[in-house]
Amino acid sequence: MSAQTQIRRITAPDIRSRKGEEPLVCLTAYDAPMARLLDPHCELLLVGDSVGMVVHGLDSTIGVTLEMMIMHGKAVMRGAKQALVAVDMPFGTYEKSPEQAFENASKVMRETGCQAIKIESGTYAAETIRFMTERSIPVIGHIGLRPQAALADGGYKVKGRTIASRQRVIDEAVATDEAGAFAIVIEGVAEDLAREITEAVSAPTIGIGASAACDGQILVTQDMLGVFEWTPKFVKRYENMAERTEAAVRQYATDVRNRAFPTSAQVYAVKRADG
Repeated sequence: MSAQTQIRRITAPDIRSRKGEEPLVCLTAYDAPMARLLDPHCELLLVGDSVGMVVHGLDSTIGVTLEMMIMHGKAVMRGAKQALVAVDMPFGTYEKSPEQAFENASKVMRETGCQAIKIESGTYAAETIRFMTERSIPVIGHIGLRPQAALADGGYKVKGRTIASRQRVIDEAVATDEAGAFAIVIEGVAEDLAREITEAVSAPTIGIGASAACDGQILVTQDMLGVFEWTPKFVKRYENMAERTEAAVRQYATDVRNRAFPTSAQVYAVKRADG
C-alpha cells in the first residue's frame, strides 16, 4: 500500500471530539498549491467565500457564486489529503428554505468531494442546519460578525457590544449548536463573550477576531502571510509576502533586462551531465 493511501482524512466527528482539547488549527485555502502547503499543519481548511475578495478582487462576498465555490473547492481537494475541507455556501444559496440549502449543499459536496459545508447562521438558520444534518450533511455554523450581512449591518462591525446584541449572538450560538452543527465559527466578538459562548455550546468554537478563548482559530491565509497592504487589526502577520514578492519580481525584471540567465548551452549541458 502506498504512503498516500495510508493518510486518513480528518472527519467532522474528529473535529467535534476536539472540544476543550488541543486548539484546532484552521486556515482558508482557495487553490491546490496553497492547500498542499497548509494541509500537514491544519485540522480544517475552509474554502471561504472570502475568495471573492481575496482572489477575484470583489468588494464583498455578495457576488460570489455557487459555481465559483465549486471550482475552488475542487482545487483545494486536489491539494489537501488529510485536513477536513469545508466549503462556504455563498449568499443566496441557502436562505430561501431548508430544501434549497440541502439541494445546493449536496451539489457542492458531490462535485467537490469536500467533507462539510459552512453557512452563516443567524437564529433563522437553525431549521436549515437541522434539516441538512439529519440528511447527512456535516455543517459548520458562523455567528457574530457575518460578512454576508455586512450591507444590512452597515459594514463589518464588532458584535455583542450592547446587552441586546450580546444576547443575540449567544442566541445564535445556542440555536446553531442545538441544530446539530459540528463546529461554530465565532467572528468579531470580545473575549469574554467568546469564552461564554465556548463554555455554553457542545460544539467546538473556532475564532476569527474572537480571542484565544475559542477551541480553535482560523484566519484568511493571505492576511496571515501579509499579501495585502491592509489587514484586520486582530490579524498577526507571520510574513510580509507583498514586500518579498515585489522584491523578487523586481530582481527578475532586472535579470531579464540584463540578460542575466544561463545560456541554453549551459542548461542543456547540465541536462546531458545528469542524463
